[in-house]
Amino acid sequence: MPRSRPGRKTRRAASGPPRKTVGSRRGDAATETELVGRLYDEFYAVVRRIPRGHVLTYGQVAELSGHPGASRAVGAAMRASTGRGLPWQRVVGAHARGQAKIAILDPVGGSVQRALLEKEGVTFTPGGYIPLARYGGTAAPRRAKRGKPRRRR
Repeated sequence: MPRSRPGRKTRRAASGPPRKTVGSRRGDAATETELVGRLYDEFYAVVRRIPRGHVLTYGQVAELSGHPGASRAVGAAMRASTGRGLPWQRVVGAHARGQAKIAILDPVGGSVQRALLEKEGVTFTPGGYIPLARYGGTAAPRRAKRGKPRRRR
């Protein structure tokens, strides 16, 4: 049985709404649920910018949203994205170098994703891979707010 560290609080079980508040970037207190919601919204903003007929991997979506290494969180966000009018089919799993593959393990969901991508013009190799050199879309990162131009020294 693992021992708890002295002076460290243990987390409550996930039965019910989270009561713990943490500071957000803006300094106001927010619940964990609100922070996760904000994170998912950042992922969804990147997915909405993927051009038709192109794909991004989960890792690329995480990186473009400013959260490199959060590819599993992108997968969780895609699973939770029901009824948002989101082009979810354009997010695929990275596979071998330069290739991607549908990562949905459910055969029905995977075939729906493939049909939607083929309808957009994405072609698959005989092994079911998507060549990223041809279809790897680059969703433009968010533009920074324009202020005074910086002076070069």
